[in-house]
Amino acid sequence: MSGFFKMLKKKKELIPLIGIMTFAATGATSAGIYFLATKPDVILFKSKNPEPWETLDPSKPQKLLTINQQWKPVEEVQIVKGLMK
Repeated sequence: MSGFFKMLKKKKELIPLIGIMTFAATGATSAGIYFLATKPDVILFKSKNPEPWETLDPSKPQKLLTINQQWKPVEEVQIVKGLMK
């Protein structure tokens, strides 16, 4: 590890690159953990729930950012599901 810091002292132009790469890796990791923990349609083990999209509430937005989303059922889909007669 001390060799790494010695290299950084010699090549100071690498410090911003390492900082940006560290920031990007931290952001990607935290986004992945956030989606695994909060999104109900993201699953790790498919055998426990093979179709997670069937249990989602359609009135609750699933996107990271939702602007003016209006949900209404599609009549053809409701007929196929047998919910609307």
